[in-house]
Amino acid sequence: MTTENKSIVGRALAGLVDTGDVDTLASLLSEDFTHHRSDSTTSTKEQWLAAVQAALGPTAGMRVDILHLLADGDHVVVHSRRRLPDAGPEIVVVDVLRIADGFIAEVWEIIEPARQAAANGAWWDARA
Repeated sequence: MTTENKSIVGRALAGLVDTGDVDTLASLLSEDFTHHRSDSTTSTKEQWLAAVQAALGPTAGMRVDILHLLADGDHVVVHSRRRLPDAGPEIVVVDVLRIADGFIAEVWEIIEPARQAAANGAWWDARA
């Protein structure tokens, strides 16, 4: 099952990252899909797909490096670095996706600007 789930996520990423194909992504999402952000906001399938479509213009030419694609049971984790062209800002993203009945049912997305990583980790250093 984990190989099949990784394949579903891989197809969604390939279509979106390589060609901006939102339709393939949409076809792999369950009807009751939910997207979760680290700021506790959520969006429905329609809301998230609209946001993804709107982001394609400003992120045109973005380089996406998939560093890890891991699966365990019905969850797939994607760890990536994303950089805008011309030495633009870089972010590190961790997506946790839950697969149900062959579709992506939920995504939890955590985004951190790469240049703020040290400052964002400072709370940990202060505890040591």
